[in-house]
Amino acid sequence: MTLERHIAHAFAMDDAAWARHANPWSGWTRLATLPMLALAAWSRDWIGWWALPAFLLALAWTWANPRLFPPPRRHDAWMTQGVLGERLWLARDHVPVPPWHRLVPNLLSLAGALGLVVMVWGLAVLALWPTLLGMAVACLAKLWFIDRMVWLHRDMGGRTGEPPRSGPPLPPR
Repeated sequence: MTLERHIAHAFAMDDAAWARHANPWSGWTRLATLPMLALAAWSRDWIGWWALPAFLLALAWTWANPRLFPPPRRHDAWMTQGVLGERLWLARDHVPVPPWHRLVPNLLSLAGALGLVVMVWGLAVLALWPTLLGMAVACLAKLWFIDRMVWLHRDMGGRTGEPPRSGPPLPPR
């Protein structure tokens, strides 16, 4: 099982949650998560322990966001295709991805993780430039990763990454 699939499992991302998360509103509003977490952590300097409920609220948003929106009616939105491609990427140990998609997503995930480390350090010492730089690197790496997932989704013929279903075929989307 891939590391990313372990993370998705920790967030209880079942088929229904993934279908809802493919809604472009879910993907775009989820981009606000990292700035919300950073602001909540930074606010400890202004509001003390009251920052903890703000941080917990931002964490709750992280869990709730993929479940708040209905599944998309169409799959032609960039963000929708990115989420569908991400689902394929998570299943790459069971669903082979083309060779040209194997390296860059891992490098972008590493870049995002390094950005997070810089951001957390900036938040720990309340230094603005590393906080903003780390957040910018993490967010840009995530957006580039999503773009690669759109490419993966298209190269794999628009597959959704959903497990095969038994029973009658679903109508075309």
